[in-house]
Amino acid sequence: MRDLTLVFDLDGTLIDTAPDLIRATNHVLANRGLEPLPPERLLSEISFGARHMIATGLALRGISYSDSELDELFEAFQVYYEQNIAVESRPFEGLTDLLQDCLSEGAKLAICTNKLESLSRQLLDQLGLTRLFRALAGRDTFPVCKPHPDHLLGAIRLAGGNPGHAVMVGDSEVDISTAKAARVPVIGVTFGYTRIPVTELGADAIIDSYAEFHAALDRVLPRPS
Repeated sequence: MRDLTLVFDLDGTLIDTAPDLIRATNHVLANRGLEPLPPERLLSEISFGARHMIATGLALRGISYSDSELDELFEAFQVYYEQNIAVESRPFEGLTDLLQDCLSEGAKLAICTNKLESLSRQLLDQLGLTRLFRALAGRDTFPVCKPHPDHLLGAIRLAGGNPGHAVMVGDSEVDISTAKAARVPVIGVTFGYTRIPVTELGADAIIDSYAEFHAALDRVLPRPS
């Protein structure tokens, strides 16, 4: 492989974290005496972060709230989620083999996620994936986070890469808009969490599984002739 830096989103791109995120959200809602929400009502909110998921849950149950109340619920979410971060969360099919292949061909691997860095690292540790990545840029790693382009550019820099030889991989409008703002090619995955179908978001290539990744990579960043 060329001198490439491959930067992946985490939730909905590398790892199917939806079951544990939704359980944690429903846990804090239950503590407010609210009925749990079905997974399909929260799935498309995941890419916007846990605070947004909680706020959406409250709104769907017709509950008004103050910023301080949302802060308290978010803190309760973090405590519960940290203790239950990898109950059902698993890498998407074919992901681990793909990462190993990319490493063997010389690629640098990084993560750019709006999940807190400490939680991201804990999740990767529990799933045995930390060693595969040169860099992890979480929501609080830099002063900015996605969709600000400097979050992605910072992740590339942490990995020792060059933005001119980098590709972003993500599942949502947040990922794709970040990559476009950073002028980095982006591959969209269809198996993640997004309100709008990823096919409508303007990614440079789309894959339905990681078996299609190498072909997509060659389309968005052709090999030198």
